[in-house]
Amino acid sequence: MKTIDKILQRMKREGDVTAKALAQELRLTTMGVRQHLQGLEESGLVDFHDVKVKVGRPTRHWRLTAQGHNQFTDRHGDLIIQMLDSVEDLFGASGLEKVINQREQQTFEQYQQALAKCENLKEKLELLTTLREQEGYMAELLHDEQGYLLVENHCPICHAAKRCPSLCQSELNVFQRLLGNEYLVVRNDHIIAGERRCAYRIMNN
Repeated sequence: MKTIDKILQRMKREGDVTAKALAQELRLTTMGVRQHLQGLEESGLVDFHDVKVKVGRPTRHWRLTAQGHNQFTDRHGDLIIQMLDSVEDLFGASGLEKVINQREQQTFEQYQQALAKCENLKEKLELLTTLREQEGYMAELLHDEQGYLLVENHCPICHAAKRCPSLCQSELNVFQRLLGNEYLVVRNDHIIAGERRCAYRIMNN
């Protein structure tokens, strides 16, 4: 993978980053990384903001622009939107709702079968994260004092979800059904709402 692709991947997965941190992660010189960042800025893929610190000059943090995020394209996004439009034209809003509900049920059954042998919440979430990662969601599972946080740094159905927001609700429904009434799943961050990622907090109910 080219260095610029690694930089874009890093920003997509983890958000804002300094040139120094990138240099350490990629084992490059800070000057070399800055040259890559300047090239990406000129291409419109990244921009920066300066963060004040107590001592010394502000620290420059780099991040993806909207154009940069668009480098991570949706899988067959335009085709899916055309199909959704066709379903609604032919069968109306109720027909489109049936298609989405059917997709939700199929996704739930697929995940339920995959998670059948998991013995606890941790195992379920780890396997679910792996499944989502394989589907292109750039998923990761975090754990802190509040519990688990399932993070999806990319949405491969983003265009379709903007056209049909109930797809997002459907994904949340699947997670909740998989974990059962013992747990509450809350979406804290939402790509469709303009945030960098989707993040689902899993709490005891």
